[in-house]
Amino acid sequence: MLSHHQRYRIGKDSSLELVLGDITEETTDAIVNAANSYLVGGGGVDGAIHRAAGPQLLAECRKIRDQRGILPPGQAVGTPGCKLKAKFVIHTVGPVWNGGDKNEPQILESCYTHCMEEAERLRCESISFPSVSTGAFGYPVKQAAQIAMRSVAGYLQQLRSVRLVRFVLFDPHTHRIYAEAANKLAEAFPQYKIIRDDAS
Repeated sequence: MLSHHQRYRIGKDSSLELVLGDITEETTDAIVNAANSYLVGGGGVDGAIHRAAGPQLLAECRKIRDQRGILPPGQAVGTPGCKLKAKFVIHTVGPVWNGGDKNEPQILESCYTHCMEEAERLRCESISFPSVSTGAFGYPVKQAAQIAMRSVAGYLQQLRSVRLVRFVLFDPHTHRIYAEAANKLAEAFPQYKIIRDDAS
């Protein structure tokens, strides 16, 4: 039976984890919100994070929107975590799936790399991601998981601050697909030095 908490070592001192759970309960320095461009909350992960963080999160998002306008797909911006256990929320807007020929893979990869850059800018040591774009935006989970794993594993070794990336996944089916993507990535890209850490 597949464990619902899997840990991988990446390089010398970085880790990637896959867990089944509720991202609003995470204690990592930052959690990622799969937001909409207007940063006003919504359904799914977005709505759950806003409910858990309280109304101050929406106020913080409105400040950002007033300063810079809407957040384009593929970009990321950080706010305080407000009532969450996490210190920060990093908001990113994933692509809506339109068959895969409207730059969706590139935009999704950009979501992950910009979130990692923002976490580094905020001097976070740890960050938790949901499965971006695979809910209401309709991105196929298998393709999304491959992009998520490749983007994060490749980028993690370039950062100085961030040492732990955790994917907090909503259901066993998604968790299993992410685990398969991590195992395939370890085989296909030995230079990433991804090793399953069963001792954890």
